[in-house]
Amino acid sequence: MTISIIPTLQNHYVLPEPHQSDRSPYCTLLWRRGQLLVKSPKHIKQPYLPSLYNEELLVECLKHSPIKLVSIDSKLGETWVKFWAEACEQANKPIFLRLPSGNQRLKKGNSLSRKLQRVIDGIAALVLLILVSPVMLGLILLMQVYSPGSIFSHDWQVGECGRLFRAIKFCTNEGHNITPLGRWMRQYNLQNLPQLFNVVQGDRGLIGSRCWTLEDAVRLSLEAQKELNQLPNAWEINPEINLLNLDGQTL
Repeated sequence: MTISIIPTLQNHYVLPEPHQSDRSPYCTLLWRRGQLLVKSPKHIKQPYLPSLYNEELLVECLKHSPIKLVSIDSKLGETWVKFWAEACEQANKPIFLRLPSGNQRLKKGNSLSRKLQRVIDGIAALVLLILVSPVMLGLILLMQVYSPGSIFSHDWQVGECGRLFRAIKFCTNEGHNITPLGRWMRQYNLQNLPQLFNVVQGDRGLIGSRCWTLEDAVRLSLEAQKELNQLPNAWEINPEINLLNLDGQTL
């Protein structure tokens, strides 16, 4: 079943041929209990939805819809995933990357012990923020003097259960060139100090928690899907199993 985000945008006509671009609007939208699944359409032509061409219109649709979260298929590609992620961010809707069943590197449980660990990590990160705040303030002042421009960068990363979030870092490059101050900060890994804010917000853990850049997560997801497809009798495997448990309590 293919549906639009809100009924008023559901048009019963299709374009003659899909546009060949990194930001293709062709995708299957499925509704499950207030959760929107954005999937690859494969070879099926979908109804033309104007909101998928325009980020501002998509944001408005998400804001005025009862959607609680969005789950997007990694097979749509990094550009398309990022397009939806930015729209969801503006609409204040959480978004998750759908993970292949064979890719355990990106999937972790959401047990009670892990929730408790997150609380402990958040408290520890808050204490560390207070302790290192003079260092961070000094770095900000140095950056303003020696490399004026953006102080922070906000890159998309994938955390537990495939949740997408903005990782906060000090911006160590001006344009595409690393500044001398940025090189020194990278040498001592100081550019990652602002990620303590991500830990406080619960986006990631403090110790032993590996997060992936969106680019790496999409690549790993596609590699895992290829490995799954190469298994004997792979056609018998249900591709929906364990991608993201939308009907359970894992989120």
